[in-house]
Amino acid sequence: MKHLLISVLGFFLVGSCTSTARNTLTPTVEVLPQSTSESSQILFDDFSYSSIDEMSSNGWVARNGSGWPGVTGATFRAENVSFIDYPNPEHNRLLRMTSSTDGTGENTYQTQICHQRKYLEGTYAARVRFSDEPVSGVDGDQVVQTFYTITPYNQALDPAFSEMDYEYLPNGGWGSGDLTFYMTTWETVQIEPWNADNTSSSVQGSLAGWHTLVTQVTAGTVRYFVDGTMIAQHGGEYFPDARMSINFNLWFIDGGLVQSEGVRQYEEDIDWVFHEAGVMLMPDEVTAKVNELRNSSVKFTDTVVSGIQASPCDL
Repeated sequence: MKHLLISVLGFFLVGSCTSTARNTLTPTVEVLPQSTSESSQILFDDFSYSSIDEMSSNGWVARNGSGWPGVTGATFRAENVSFIDYPNPEHNRLLRMTSSTDGTGENTYQTQICHQRKYLEGTYAARVRFSDEPVSGVDGDQVVQTFYTITPYNQALDPAFSEMDYEYLPNGGWGSGDLTFYMTTWETVQIEPWNADNTSSSVQGSLAGWHTLVTQVTAGTVRYFVDGTMIAQHGGEYFPDARMSINFNLWFIDGGLVQSEGVRQYEEDIDWVFHEAGVMLMPDEVTAKVNELRNSSVKFTDTVVSGIQASPCDL
């Protein structure tokens, strides 16, 4: 695997995106009061399911239908979600998203899962596996592998819109080169015509394999960590101000498909997801809490106070 070059770059998406390059990423970290065990609001899911129906009973939606984001004419399919055994730790299972294309919109099938729209300040984390190549077929499609939070897109330039993204583009896209990893925080967006008000940082290099992604959302600042290292820090108007759903998706950039016959399949695996509301945790503290839950045989818990129950996958 190529080494990840930790070189934070400012990247301007099409529209009114802003970004700030950073050479030194040593933030002043404010330690917030820790919640007691009685008042902690935690989501943890080990994705140890045997079916989508079982997962849905815990508040997840596997998306079906068409719509943004992705290739025009593409379809999101719930059957692209599967659960597989993965013996690390012993008796572990993973959620796998599998998306495919033959280079045409009508035969492009994308994947997305979403949890309830009720998350704002606190710490978010997930352990995910990215890949640089398809598991079958020719390489080169501009595929996007993600972990993110978002509000529904209700109207253009909605002041109540919020979004925070990890997006891995092994084959590039949006004017970037191959093997680009974006961390982007949004104020608002207009889809047609495209007008993005966000700030974005990026790193170059292969991220194939497993990674622990941690986002701290506290005290007006959003910090993005990859495997314990802080990669980006955003704030000001880009701090989220509306409750979001937690999402993962695997999709293709419109206009970025290779014009080659034959089906290509791409995968992204998710080991677990974690959120603690209103508390800032460092990556090692997240790992300790996840290990504690797993050692106690907790496969799923959700004590986060319920919020807006609109379908989060209708974006």
